[in-house]
Amino acid sequence: MDSLFHFLEQLNEFLWAHVAFVLILGLGGYFSFRSGFFQVRKFPAICRCFASFFVHKTSGAGVHPIKAFFAAIGGCIGIGNIVGITTAVQIGGPGALFWAWVGGLMGMLIQYSEIYLGMKYRIRNEAGSYDGGPMYFLPIAYRMRWIAPVICILLAIYGVEIFMFNVMADSIATNWEFNEYWVVALLLIATIVVATGGIKRVGEVCSAIIPLFIILYLGMGFWVLGHHLSVLPGVFASIFEGAFSPQAALGGFAGSSVMLTISMGLSRGAYSGDIGIGYNAIIHAESSTTHFGRQASLGVVGIFIDTFVICTMSILLVLTTGHWHTGIDPALMVQEALGLTFPYMHLFMPIFLFLLGYSTILAYFVVGVKCAKFLSPKWGPLVYYAYACVALPVFAFVDSTQAFVVMSLSGASLLLFNVIGMFLLRKEVRFDLT
Repeated sequence: MDSLFHFLEQLNEFLWAHVAFVLILGLGGYFSFRSGFFQVRKFPAICRCFASFFVHKTSGAGVHPIKAFFAAIGGCIGIGNIVGITTAVQIGGPGALFWAWVGGLMGMLIQYSEIYLGMKYRIRNEAGSYDGGPMYFLPIAYRMRWIAPVICILLAIYGVEIFMFNVMADSIATNWEFNEYWVVALLLIATIVVATGGIKRVGEVCSAIIPLFIILYLGMGFWVLGHHLSVLPGVFASIFEGAFSPQAALGGFAGSSVMLTISMGLSRGAYSGDIGIGYNAIIHAESSTTHFGRQASLGVVGIFIDTFVICTMSILLVLTTGHWHTGIDPALMVQEALGLTFPYMHLFMPIFLFLLGYSTILAYFVVGVKCAKFLSPKWGPLVYYAYACVALPVFAFVDSTQAFVVMSLSGASLLLFNVIGMFLLRKEVRFDLT
């Protein structure tokens, strides 16, 4: 098993460093130049559009646009923003944050295009809502019917979020000294019970969880950074220098090449923001609005919050406090950084991880159910639930890096199919908020 996971790690590194890297920058760059950097130029208008949806009245089929947004962002903002993203600097050095920013900037329009196409090619379903996503628009792009079941299988694998389930269960059991078997069982039950309510219920849960987390996390983060203002100029200098030059070994940090830095920044950032994965298109396709561009613009807001706010805060915390090169477990880096100022973080951090992990697991899970139903309306959901009931407990007791590799590989595979497909349908995408 160790040899197998070593091979998978090498394959994952290759895909993100040499293939996904080119695709994200290539397609994101193409859309950016074609739209006149729509994500920057129109960002104030996008924010106004986002605010206007809070007073939007739902009519007809689908769920409220804001509930769709929170269900989608519940999947984006997760443990990857605290644990996954900090491994980027632990392995690739401070410069990895720069490449996470680049990936986020390019990823904004990839996310926009993904949601736009999901809305454009969606269909009405018997439940009075909509079904959409890559399984509907990729067969048109590739002109191959077999692409839809392949995408659905990959999304079903990705939908069972074994990495976040692993970190969440371990954090609660370790910090609160609970029996891990009971923790895993209760988390599994809590996931399945809420997920059966579909995207509408998940949106309601995430709209309560995510704002609470953001307020708490940013408040604590800025307080810690305020106590380390003197080192911030040096930290930002190391971020920009490290983005283009090899990083020498320091403390528990083994050093890194430029390509490793790029790979870590892009892969962790793309995983955290679900760039090009296709899951956002499935959730946003259920929105009640008929304005494709306005709904798609919410994807830009989601990436901004995910990458430029939450991920940036996590990395700045471990860089300013020096925890990034101590060699400690990535799951503990942010906890230790906050613990320098706030007592009892071993009690509070599991709450953070639960808020994040639970919302992400729910969002992914309902997408997996929809994909399973696409494959087989009668048996698909049953098989998917059975798979989840086996995979989540099994991977809760393995090394978290192994669970991450499985998720990252399935994400890389989805990104390859989706980004190429979006390029083939590039002329169908309109960057318009009216």
